[in-house]
Amino acid sequence: MNKFTNRKRGVRTTAIHAGEAIDPVSRASSPNLVMSSTFAPTEVAGFSARNRQGYEGFVYARLSSPTVKQLEDKLAALEEAQSCQCYASGMAASSALMLGRLSQGEHLVISDTNYVGTAELVRDTLPRFGIEVTPVDMSDLDMVEGAIRPQTRMLWVETPANPIMRLADIEALSLLARAKKVRDVVVDSTFASPIATRPLALGADFVVHSLTKYIGGHGDAMGGAVLGRKSELDQLNLEATVHYGGVLSPFNAWLIMRGAATLPIRMKAHEETAIEVAKFLEAHRRVRRILYPGLASDSPGRRRPGAGQAHGRETGGRPLCRLARPSPQPDLLDTDRRPYALDLPA
Repeated sequence: MNKFTNRKRGVRTTAIHAGEAIDPVSRASSPNLVMSSTFAPTEVAGFSARNRQGYEGFVYARLSSPTVKQLEDKLAALEEAQSCQCYASGMAASSALMLGRLSQGEHLVISDTNYVGTAELVRDTLPRFGIEVTPVDMSDLDMVEGAIRPQTRMLWVETPANPIMRLADIEALSLLARAKKVRDVVVDSTFASPIATRPLALGADFVVHSLTKYIGGHGDAMGGAVLGRKSELDQLNLEATVHYGGVLSPFNAWLIMRGAATLPIRMKAHEETAIEVAKFLEAHRRVRRILYPGLASDSPGRRRPGAGQAHGRETGGRPLCRLARPSPQPDLLDTDRRPYALDLPA
């Protein structure tokens, strides 16, 4: 468990204080912003990440930097994870994990509704590297089981799914993956945040966040994160962070850290406001359907108390977000009007 994780702390205290400490020189109580790209090691250390020989200090900011490390420790404490790696955006984090863990000839089973960047990455990019992809409704365990092959190495679950708020049973999917010998269960928990869901405690191997959204919270900094076991994230750091180079700016890390301190109270406000808006729209004569798992009127497989923030709606026959599942015929998939929906040729 990360050294800043303390189960006796409440989540609000963890959000404020985890990963932070009094500066021993200036006695500053707030996190420092360290913009240096290079550092002076206290002992001889190889410049290559492969040749550090156990040195734990900072050498070059592409590998690690003090401000980014503070944010990583805070996020690890909030998710109750062993370790965290931060990236320049949510898509940098997703790309790092997919390309760092999957190889030619391997198979990915993924939600058929995702954030648009994720959908385009697995539809347009992964197949060029010889990685096969099967999209599936992650709320249907039978469909997921039917999609798994002997070559399946990763199950990618986005819950709540962007933008239709469909939920998936993380624990059940993790147990299924173990039974089928799928190596990695990944949960994109951006919409839930660590306040609503902690996927690692439910059996997932990795958690992905776009820090640009609720965790940053102020709309002024992009970032992404992958959380999981330290041994696997250390390998990912060399493969994806150092070699691919999608590193998070210390300034963005500092801004996101500031935002994360208020995450618990902001999420409470989001939820309280969202349920009021959802109830108002549900009762409105011009609204046909609300997609919000916090409503009793939502389908039983989608409902969850304290469901969160965003929701979709339909008005007067004109959908603001498409509700139908993607057509199995790729030529019928309108990716310009419904870019989050994922479909691939059979």
